[in-house]
Amino acid sequence: MRVALVLSFSVALLCGTAGTSSAQDWTKSKWGPNDEIGAANYMTPELVVKAAGLIKTGKTYALGIPVGSATPAYPPRAFKITVVQPGQAGSPGLGPTKTTYNDDIIEGWVGVGSQLDGLGHIGVEHVYYNGNKLLEFADPTGLKKLGVEKIPPMVARGVLLDMAAHYGTDVIKEGTAFNVKEIEEVAKKQGVEIRQGDVVIFHTGWLSLIGKDDKRFGAGEPGLGVEGAKYLVSKGVVAVGADTWGLEAVPFETKNVFEVHQILLPMSGTYILENLDTAELAKDKAYEFMFVLGHPRFKGAVQSMINPVAIR
Repeated sequence: MRVALVLSFSVALLCGTAGTSSAQDWTKSKWGPNDEIGAANYMTPELVVKAAGLIKTGKTYALGIPVGSATPAYPPRAFKITVVQPGQAGSPGLGPTKTTYNDDIIEGWVGVGSQLDGLGHIGVEHVYYNGNKLLEFADPTGLKKLGVEKIPPMVARGVLLDMAAHYGTDVIKEGTAFNVKEIEEVAKKQGVEIRQGDVVIFHTGWLSLIGKDDKRFGAGEPGLGVEGAKYLVSKGVVAVGADTWGLEAVPFETKNVFEVHQILLPMSGTYILENLDTAELAKDKAYEFMFVLGHPRFKGAVQSMINPVAIR
């Protein structure tokens, strides 16, 4: 099914069947024609100070998952690490103290495991954030614009929405979409308000399927719905994340393919965070926290592997 999704996604983009609206010109960023960071513009020193004020216990949560060759990923993505001892074969070591060392080589795709989707990742009929056309900025050696190295460190107020608790289950059924009604109900129940500059993260329990039912994990997922995505954009959030591989509900709500990705990335510059480990946050009912992400700045990259940290 996942291979079919890849093929249908490619066809949809080529044929222009992405379900976009012509009512507004989304190709022009409200932050100007040269803007390359989108919703990251919402982050201000004042909001960072407020986020730091949320720290009461000093407890930290690693939101990234361990990544290896067996980590399930959106096809054809794969990952492998090789550990080597360069130039040390048959040698006792370097110098009088016989220093030895290991190095590692990574072979694989950046979009494996916990990841940040940059603004050069998703487009609409080959047009990307702020009207950037594919042939004008994309190159096999790296993006000329919208690379992840442009994204500033994400330091913000984090909000966890425990959707699994809302539905009374450990793992929410695939295809379940979170829209305005569900988002507002959970936020009210948890006593949190979604504000401009926030990073909003959904807990669904889906990540717990890794190693137990990888086939089901990759075949679908619960997640953000189309109206829910528009709602969060209207709130001015910096990023939206989840403990799922693709953030949005799959099977999709309509025949449109990855429409939530389009609403968030090219149309509003709102970042996507995938495969986040939210279990401990949900267990502790940590619904509000300081969110910190300093991602690898791979020049010209579309995505970045990440290990965000929540601090409360």
